[in-house]
Amino acid sequence: MKVPVPAHIGSIVLVLPLLLAVLQTATAQKNGIQIYSLTVDSKVSSRFAHTVVTSRVVNRAEEAQEAIFEMELPKKAFITNFSMIIDGVTYPGNIKEKATAQKQYSEAVARGESAGLVKAIGRKMEQFQVSVSVAPAAKVTFELVYEELLKRHLGVYELLLKVRPQQVVKHLQMDIHIFEPQGISFLETESSFMTNELADALTVSQNKTKAHILFKPTLSQQQKSPGQQDTVLDGNFIVRYDVNRTLSGGSIQIENGYFVHYFAPEGLPTMPKNVVFVIDKSGSMSGRKIQQTREALIKILSDLGPKDQFNLITFSSEVTQWKPQLVPASTENVDEAKRYAAGIYALGGTNINEAMLTAVRRLKSDNQAELLSEGSVSLIILLTDGDPTVGETNPRKIQKNVQEAIDGQYSLFCLGFGFDVSYAFLEKMALDNGGLARRIYEDSDSALQLQDFYQEVANPLLTTVAFQYPSNAVEEVTQDNFRLLFKGSEMVVAGKLRDKSPDVLSAIVKGKMHKQNVTFQTKSSVAKQEEEFQSPKYIFHNFMERLWAYLTIQQQLEQMVSASEAESQVLKDRALNLSLEYNFVTPLTSMVVTKPEGQEQSQVAEKPVEDDNRHRNINTGYDLSRYGIGLQGSRTTGIVSNSPQRFGARVADSTERLVQRGPPGDPFHFSHLQNMEDLVFSPPLLPSDPHKSLLHGTEIQNKGPVVTIAPPSAPIQAPPVLLTLPGPSMDRLCVNIKHSQEPMNLLSDPDQGIQVTGQYNTEKACFHWIEVTFKNPQVRVHASPEHVVVTRNRRNSAYKWKETLYSVLPGLKMTMNKTGLLMLSGPDKVTISLLSLDDPRKGLLLLLRDTDHFSSHVNGTLGQFYQDVLWETPEGADDNKRLLKVQGKDYSATRELKLDYQEGPPGKEISCWSVDV
Repeated sequence: MKVPVPAHIGSIVLVLPLLLAVLQTATAQKNGIQIYSLTVDSKVSSRFAHTVVTSRVVNRAEEAQEAIFEMELPKKAFITNFSMIIDGVTYPGNIKEKATAQKQYSEAVARGESAGLVKAIGRKMEQFQVSVSVAPAAKVTFELVYEELLKRHLGVYELLLKVRPQQVVKHLQMDIHIFEPQGISFLETESSFMTNELADALTVSQNKTKAHILFKPTLSQQQKSPGQQDTVLDGNFIVRYDVNRTLSGGSIQIENGYFVHYFAPEGLPTMPKNVVFVIDKSGSMSGRKIQQTREALIKILSDLGPKDQFNLITFSSEVTQWKPQLVPASTENVDEAKRYAAGIYALGGTNINEAMLTAVRRLKSDNQAELLSEGSVSLIILLTDGDPTVGETNPRKIQKNVQEAIDGQYSLFCLGFGFDVSYAFLEKMALDNGGLARRIYEDSDSALQLQDFYQEVANPLLTTVAFQYPSNAVEEVTQDNFRLLFKGSEMVVAGKLRDKSPDVLSAIVKGKMHKQNVTFQTKSSVAKQEEEFQSPKYIFHNFMERLWAYLTIQQQLEQMVSASEAESQVLKDRALNLSLEYNFVTPLTSMVVTKPEGQEQSQVAEKPVEDDNRHRNINTGYDLSRYGIGLQGSRTTGIVSNSPQRFGARVADSTERLVQRGPPGDPFHFSHLQNMEDLVFSPPLLPSDPHKSLLHGTEIQNKGPVVTIAPPSAPIQAPPVLLTLPGPSMDRLCVNIKHSQEPMNLLSDPDQGIQVTGQYNTEKACFHWIEVTFKNPQVRVHASPEHVVVTRNRRNSAYKWKETLYSVLPGLKMTMNKTGLLMLSGPDKVTISLLSLDDPRKGLLLLLRDTDHFSSHVNGTLGQFYQDVLWETPEGADDNKRLLKVQGKDYSATRELKLDYQEGPPGKEISCWSVDV
């Protein structure tokens, strides 16, 4: 559920990568372990998130039971504390150097015990799990704390909690406090489980710099039905927000002797870029991978700017260049490149070395020939799904060859498709050359993952960015030189203030923008900033010092990848010391969890590394991140499935669907739809339907003469499109689309700021896809039989049908229930609903509500019928024939019996005027 709050003028959307906590418990009926309190307290102070998860359980059984505390957290987060309180005794987790804890870990493994507490699962999460035996009537309190500096991603800060208790909990509460001194310009919430009743348990409040989100459902609100322990809480709870920013040197914030400098200036123009796409088309890419790569590449080519230049290099055993040089991203060149991309097929080995060197030579040659525009940025984007098998196959030699060839002139971004490629190999090659690596997960949204990655690097704003501070003011500053700043990202520098630092901390940020050098200046009053961070409700103690330590460790771990052996050891020693000093579980440390005497003693939490997942068959779902908390009652009856819940629900076997019915303005009155063959396009009916329809020649009451209809000789079908006409009669029009355009303009209302387009197959009488575009807020919803993709601020969110969704943006609400009915509505807006039929061959269903909100400017194939419609009776025709005059066009209409699924299966027989368009 997204709940909008007033936005302040001058905002820009920022992205904080997902921070997610999952609430999971075992049912008390099965094993006696009951969770009676579950709380999540997240404090986000200046982008640094500190999350405390507390779970209290009691054993209601008459014998000892095993309780399992399980939680998922972001890979970028560091666990800082874990403890169990049993019978008043606290059993803490002790963080030690990894080598020190290794002996205990190895001994536990040798005994056959499950020693590892943390494992990587899904795309960007890690699962923490610990078990303990609980005596009858005994209580246990679990507490886990983790921290993360949330990173800006495609312009949005996002905090995600997964809620899945699997039983009602007497005291369930989520508290989220956000404090941003720059000012919160935008705040919304979204949920995949929210109902009207649960929405009352959510409170969102905000002022200029602070926000508080409280979710505290009662027992009755959690119950699926009265008296039952089954809960409706099962899904995601997301908070998104943004901060104010200007075209300046950024924001410097100071707390307790430490500072952080955020830099993402507003209003900078995008620099032209030169992009070489290096695409693996080896045999291992065959099938779905190459299909999704083609799909993504065609979409990415459409997003190239008019000042960009590009080329395509494909490789298997051999390397092929699309063009002998980079070409401008003109309409003609882009169209030709799309046709080339559509013809890429997979066959042969994998010659990564030659492909990469070809790309570098291409850029160097074109640059020497002065074919690249002055002040442009050159990027190489590599996509591969396997290790090198042809030509040079030694990863170290390939990395060395590529680094020597690039020589710091270009940035390299590596995308590893699936788990058959060495991520460590790609990561080092990217980091050696000023870029980054990303894993693309094999799933139905792989093409979207590729598109989203491209959007991250599509708009370079500055190059060679350097931060400068007075040497007498600061020390131990984190990385302060960066190669590129992209639109939607944010540069972060932190450090310590010297003991006798000036009262005002000043900073200079220099960089290159297209054809000129630019300098930004900013300053911050130490005393004023210290005063900003004095609210304990929103601030946790010494958070900025911990932010500095977190950022320092993360950067040093990353620098170790491309550093020399001697440099790497220095970085490792410092990162290790900071990890121990600040109690972080990092790849260099481990946490040993102590337990009561007599239980297994040597469970060790270690942070996994990315390549640990190599060659695993991991079901990733849609989420790029997923994190969780919870309890299980036993090892044999786990709460968490091996297949994680997805951001979109799967399409079930049932053919039931929901279709709105009932009085206008009632957006939650639905009935079932079964065995749907055709599309129903239907505004709401009045409470009393003026038409009565019975079979076998029964009369149908209309405002005109009585009409008698003979019994049909064939089963009554649902019309492709069903429209409720404007006016007091509320008559209905069944529209049969006979002449399809690609795409069709179904509805367009400039006053409403709504446009609906679609591709209709006249042979199958169904929509292949439908796209709804809103002007305010700027949102695009693209629905296909496979899934729904919502695009906002260049960021795609994919949802599978039949997942509940309750999302509110400023001016727009999106809801979807478990039958797959997606409703798009807003204040004084027409409500547009989309529904995917169970059989993808039957396409999509489109429904309209609140059509009285259409303006006089509505148009389109369907929209025209909401203009002035004149009805005439043709001379000599009976009462079953009419002539409709719509905007200068005449349509013959015949009164027919059709099925209306608005009131559920087996469908309601109605009389409507059938029209062909």
